[in-house]
Amino acid sequence: MFDIGFSELLLIAVVALVVLGPERLPKAARFAGLWVRRARNQWDSVKQELERELQAEELQRNLRSVRQSVQQAERDLHEGATRLRGDVDALRDEVDAVAAPAPPAADAAADPAAQALPAPDAVQTPAADMTGTTGAALPPERAP
Repeated sequence: MFDIGFSELLLIAVVALVVLGPERLPKAARFAGLWVRRARNQWDSVKQELERELQAEELQRNLRSVRQSVQQAERDLHEGATRLRGDVDALRDEVDAVAAPAPPAADAAADPAAQALPAPDAVQTPAADMTGTTGAALPPERAP
């Protein structure tokens, strides 16, 4: 921190011994040690407080980035759901168009398939062919 070597400390100790004398030097050394300890403790508490604030800021940045990514994922999911609904509606319309019955013909003469089939009342049963009348039964057979 202050880059004080052993030789500088030895010089300070000799000057303090000469200035303070041998009786007051131990008391001064304890007093200096107390102030150095207090300064170190104060510096450590400031350093720890700064580290806590930096960690809190980092956590807040991480929280913001997670919120943004969740919001982006929510928007993407909403867009995907909207697209999926549109696709489902389009498929439903296609299925309805395929499954819907053909519209009835306005004129039977215009439909060639309707002209090829005889009318339902004109169809004769095999029994009618034999008797010549429609719906009449054959006479019972006689045994020889």
